Amino acid sequence: MDRMNYEIERLSLHADGVAHGPEGTVHVAMALPGEVVEGEVEDGRIAQPKVVTPSSERVKAPCPHYRSCGGCVMQHASEGFTAEWKMDVVRQALSARGLSVPEMTISTSPLHSRRRATFSGRRTKKGTLVGFHARASDTVVEIPHCLILRPELLAVVPLLNEATALAGSRKGEIAFAVTLSEAGLEIAASGGKDPDPAQFETLSGLAREHDLARLSWNDEIIAARRPTIQRFGKAQVVPPPGAFLQATHHGEAALVAFAKAAVGSAQRVADLFAGCGTFALPLAEQAEVHAVEGSAAMIDALDQGWRQAQGLHRITSETRDLFRRPLLPDELATFDAVVIDPPRAGAQAQIAEIATSPLPRLIHVSCNPVTFARDAETLIKAGFTLEKLLVVDQFRFSAHVELAALFTR
Repeated sequence: MDRMNYEIERLSLHADGVAHGPEGTVHVAMALPGEVVEGEVEDGRIAQPKVVTPSSERVKAPCPHYRSCGGCVMQHASEGFTAEWKMDVVRQALSARGLSVPEMTISTSPLHSRRRATFSGRRTKKGTLVGFHARASDTVVEIPHCLILRPELLAVVPLLNEATALAGSRKGEIAFAVTLSEAGLEIAASGGKDPDPAQFETLSGLAREHDLARLSWNDEIIAARRPTIQRFGKAQVVPPPGAFLQATHHGEAALVAFAKAAVGSAQRVADLFAGCGTFALPLAEQAEVHAVEGSAAMIDALDQGWRQAQGLHRITSETRDLFRRPLLPDELATFDAVVIDPPRAGAQAQIAEIATSPLPRLIHVSCNPVTFARDAETLIKAGFTLEKLLVVDQFRFSAHVELAALFTR
């Protein structure tokens, strides 16, 4: 196929440039609106475009891995453009449903601040590869000079290579969820072979040699040398292996500060999809909290953290699947405010119950502007007003957008 020129009209939700040509819609990697690019279209995409007319917002990518690694998709854009684009993703999601958009601000995490990341490990003919997936590929790319991760996470890559050589295969990958805690690094591995007794002993030795706080493999704890403490407000929590945490301390702090301010003088608050207490424990500094989460292990970690902390109001907790058993209006009526932080699919069933309840105040934290806008439409039709919006960019250079919003009646 001949190479052709295409003018980039906008960015997709995945941050690809979108153009139109004789073959229809074309997605262009690493392109910006207004640019003219040249390239060959394959399966509706130009993977390696030549920029003929660059945008004034184009900058030199700061990371040497950018063209090969698929972890980042926005390093070719200025910081100002990226911030405005991420806010515009939220605006467009709301506008598409006919909803007005309040003023919003954005909080962006600094470089080298990611405290949690999942590496891929694969055995090869020559040895092992540990890193992130290449752009639009299942190939693993090494990333020794990553600008996103905390240095502590990069320092553990030699251990991940050893573990991959020991228990990996050439047919599949091992996922290493690496998390920085106050006691050091935790690794929760999944995939690969279940370690036999000899491998178990070797992996335990690697944990000691590399001074890991905790190592688990396919949900089996191999070494637990120190409690993997995460601090939420005044409380210290030891989450279960691989438990969800906000990606950066900076992003977490921005979301928690928004929630605490938005809750205001509420005396009784529910925290739905509470996890290990990211919001519940700081909120307990100013109100009584009822925490609801589907994982019993996370609820137990939250409860233990509360019981060992000083100066917090009462926290009650409940293990409950909020997708199948959302809190009902009569239950919601006992709260002055609710904080909800669902996964990417949103919380359609729970939002429907909130909409028909007398709840006066809702703080909605979301990692998906599209499902957030769907939920916002339900709330606004039921009489809520969307008052405030904060966009949080703790996945620098990615297309990922997080936000927190205040709804009041």
